[in-house]
Amino acid sequence: MPRDNGNNRQMRERIAHLAARLMAVDGIDDFALAKRKAARQAGAPDTRNLPNNDEVEHALLAYQQLYQADEQRERLRHLRRRAREMMELLASFDPYLSGAVLSGSAGKYSDIDLLLFTDSMKDVEMFLLNRRMAYRSGERRIHIGDEARGVPNFSVSTEDADFDITVFAPRDLRAQIRSTPEGRPLERVRIEWLDAALAEHNAFGPGPGL
Repeated sequence: MPRDNGNNRQMRERIAHLAARLMAVDGIDDFALAKRKAARQAGAPDTRNLPNNDEVEHALLAYQQLYQADEQRERLRHLRRRAREMMELLASFDPYLSGAVLSGSAGKYSDIDLLLFTDSMKDVEMFLLNRRMAYRSGERRIHIGDEARGVPNFSVSTEDADFDITVFAPRDLRAQIRSTPEGRPLERVRIEWLDAALAEHNAFGPGPGL
């Protein structure tokens, strides 16, 4: 049994590193897709012992630091500047940055994930319309505290970046928000964190907390 557990652990690590390389080199930004492709490459397409997203993200950060340090630093600087500009525009909706641009693992085609906390989804949509921003609206399944809920979501495209904007009620600020029931709570930061991160980019690379 210990040997089987060791083999399983080694396979999980192999799949995590293969998935990380696919995300870093091929620009895949979907963890599930990267893991499925990596499992096929590893010769284990039917395995049920796939690494979780946190394991893949850890491997991705390590890969980027080792092989793409300068490229990744410039990518983060660009995406975080675009995130700050959008958050400033969306200030009345209490915006937070989340996702890969916050963690530092953003790839070539990563969206900028923003979380808004407002009483009116319609006001957000009117803002996008008035600014003549190209967007698609939909719903995202999110776990808020112990409750699974569909919340409004906007995919927004600008000339410089793509945004994934999810809209929550103000009361959700006090709750833990997860993408999946077993996932860790989404990290989120205000614009002040971005100001500090961008200030540190020039001298120290990715910024605080990474």
